[in-house]
Amino acid sequence: MENMNPWWKGKNNIEKDEDYVKWKESKVKWIPSLLEKIELKPFSLNFLFGPRQIGKTTLIKLLIKELLEKVENPKSIFYYRCDKLSDFKELDEIIEKYLKIKEAEKIKTSYLFLDEVTFPKEWFRAIKFRIDMGNLKNDVLLLTGSLSMFAKKEVETFPGRRGFGRDFTFYPLSFREFIKISNSALFKNLEVIKKFTPKEIKNKCFKLVSQISELNDAFKSYLTCGGFPLAIKSFLENGRVSQEARDSYLSAFLYDLAKLKRNELIAKRVLKAVIEKVPSSLSLSSIAKEFEIKSHKTVFYYLDLLEKLFILKNVYFIEPNKNIEIFSKERKIHLVDPFFYLVFSDWCSTKIPDEAIIVESVVASHLARKFKVGYWKNRFEINIVLPEKFIGFEVKWKKKVELKKRRVGKIKSVIYLTKDEFNDSPLAVPVSIFLGCLEV
Repeated sequence: MENMNPWWKGKNNIEKDEDYVKWKESKVKWIPSLLEKIELKPFSLNFLFGPRQIGKTTLIKLLIKELLEKVENPKSIFYYRCDKLSDFKELDEIIEKYLKIKEAEKIKTSYLFLDEVTFPKEWFRAIKFRIDMGNLKNDVLLLTGSLSMFAKKEVETFPGRRGFGRDFTFYPLSFREFIKISNSALFKNLEVIKKFTPKEIKNKCFKLVSQISELNDAFKSYLTCGGFPLAIKSFLENGRVSQEARDSYLSAFLYDLAKLKRNELIAKRVLKAVIEKVPSSLSLSSIAKEFEIKSHKTVFYYLDLLEKLFILKNVYFIEPNKNIEIFSKERKIHLVDPFFYLVFSDWCSTKIPDEAIIVESVVASHLARKFKVGYWKNRFEINIVLPEKFIGFEVKWKKKVELKKRRVGKIKSVIYLTKDEFNDSPLAVPVSIFLGCLEV
C-alpha cells in the first residue's frame, strides 16, 4: 500500500511515482483538458470512464500532484491499483486497511482513487457496503475503469449513493488537442466555435485561410495516429505508429471481451463489416447475412457493446420534418478514432478504408462528443445531422467539390466540409480548420 502512495513519506515523493516519472520524462507529454473539469467535492462517488490505453492512470497522478499542494496530510490521498485483486472481499480488505490509517491520522476528509476498479469480481459490493456503513461520508471517491462498467450495468447499482458525484469520460485526443501538443504556435491561432451557427462557423474558420496548408499537414498526421497516447508518441518521435502501440491496444480490447465473456469471432466479424462497409448505411440483417452471423439480434447486441466500449458510434437516420431519430431504418457506423482503423483492419485481415472515408468518421465522432448526431438520405445524402442545431454537414474530401444549397425539413443549413476549399454561399470550410476550432 505504501509503495503505491510514495507521497505518504513526503509530498515531494510524488516525483518518485513511477507513472508520474514516465509522464515527466516523456519527450511528448501533455496535460489532459479533462483535468480542469474534475471537481472533487465531499461526499462524492465519481466515475472516470474511457477506453483502454487512454491515460486514465496518468490523469489520476496529475490530479494527485495538484491535490498534494492543497491538503495538509498527504495520507489523506489514497491511491490503489485494483488489477491484482480477485474479488470484492479483497477490495474491501484494502479499503478497511486505509480506513484504519485514516482514523489513526485523524483525517476528516480523504480522497480515494481506485484505479481499474472493475478487475475484482463484483467490485461494487465493497463500495456499496462502505458507503451504506457511513465509512466514507466525508470523503471523495474517484473510480476508474473501461466503459465495460456501462456494458455490465455496474454503475447503475449505486442509486442514491453518489452524493455530488459525476461521471467523466476521457476521450482520445481530439484534433484540436493534437495540434496543441504537436504545434503550439499554430494552436494559438485557433478560435473556438461555441454557438454553432453558420455565421459563427464562417467567421471563425475564414480567419484561418492563410493557415490551411499547415492545418492540413497536421490533419494528415492525425489521420495516421489518431488520439491515443502511445500511438501519438511513437508517431511524433519516429514518424510512424509503432507495432507496440497497436499490439498494446488490441491486447487490452481482447482482454475486455474475455472479461465480459463475449465471443471474439463474432466481434471480429462485426468490426470487419463496419470497416468494409463504412460509410454506407446498413441494416442489421444485411450485416448478419453477409458476414455469417447467426441473427440480426446478435449484430445489434455486439454493435451496442462495441459502442459502450468506445470503439464505434452508431449513427441513426434523422426524420427531417420531426427532427427525430428513426431506429428502424438503416444506420451508419463509424469507428471513433483513426487509430482504430489501423488496429482493427489488421486484426480483421481487411484493408484500411480510403482516407476520405476515415475523414467522415473523424468528423462524425468528434461532433458526437458534443451533440446528438444522425444522418439523412433520400435523393441526396447529408452525412452528419445535428438535430439540436438544425444543421447538417456534408464531408467532401477531394479537390473539386460541387456545391449546392441544401435544405430538408427542419434542417435549415447544410455546411460543406472540404479538403481546402472555402465558399460563402453555400457555406464551405476545410475540415482541418473546422475541427481545429472544435473544442470537444
